Amino acid sequence: MVLLAFLVAITWAIIQLRDLFAAVMLTGIFSLISACLFMVMDAVDVAFTEAAVGAGISTILMLRTLALTEGRSDPRYNRLELGPLAVVVAIGAVLIYGTFDMPRFGDPNAPIHTHMVPRFLEQSSEIGIPNIVTSILGSYRGYDTFGETTVVFTAAIGVFLLLSDLRRGRRVDDALRDDIILRIGAKAPIPFIMVFALYVQFHGDYGPGGGFQAGVIFAAAIVLYTLVFGLAKAEKIFRRRRLELLVAGGVLLYGAVGVVSMLFGGNFLDYNVLAHDPVHGQHYGILLIELGVGITVAAVMVSLFFLFARRQQV
Repeated sequence: MVLLAFLVAITWAIIQLRDLFAAVMLTGIFSLISACLFMVMDAVDVAFTEAAVGAGISTILMLRTLALTEGRSDPRYNRLELGPLAVVVAIGAVLIYGTFDMPRFGDPNAPIHTHMVPRFLEQSSEIGIPNIVTSILGSYRGYDTFGETTVVFTAAIGVFLLLSDLRRGRRVDDALRDDIILRIGAKAPIPFIMVFALYVQFHGDYGPGGGFQAGVIFAAAIVLYTLVFGLAKAEKIFRRRRLELLVAGGVLLYGAVGVVSMLFGGNFLDYNVLAHDPVHGQHYGILLIELGVGITVAAVMVSLFFLFARRQQV
């Protein structure tokens, strides 16, 4: 009921008030409440991601987007484009048609409830990873997670290409120079956020966390640093070329683990061959691929924020 109420409030703010700023803030609050609900349902890994991405990074990027755009649209772009509309409708129809073969929501006889979930819950300890979520994402579904990391990398490349031709405006130093209380209060938690990100990164085998969550949390700390000290100082530390190398480096590290596994006589992303003991090999492999995911996610998030922060109003 709480989530439904927020959805109604967001819709009302957009349609009645036409206040996009209020709508963005409501979506951020909605994401934060969703993260709390995930915590109540013991889905801590998902709660980390929802809080950092939904309530944090996404809200900041949406607010920055509103700052870069005008309050009224260009009349030249108000006409209806039938071609793109037809493509969207066709793809949507195909996706909806594909759901007809899916089991009904909550069906106890669905394959995932009859043999997949019991298999993972009862026997995932065979690879020596206490956190079942990490064992599934990093080992059993390691190839699929590699694909997801590649998707993040590809999406970042697309955004880089789209924003590279936008006009550069006068760089505004948005550091909190005149707000002493806000500046001191905001910069105080930055080191603790980074330490927590490292904890989430390297403790994901034994508790909630992993590369996706740690990468976003680390990026949130850098975004907060940028808001406190300004974009100019942040870019001196986190240079664009280094971020671009890290975006690709994380994916390459993930893929390199799979290649090394093949060189040692195993299959792609078969961590058992990485050490004399298969359990140790699983730990080494998951540690490395999660590090690759964390590097790519953090670099992508920071790069996107810097791209938006450099642009003038269009």
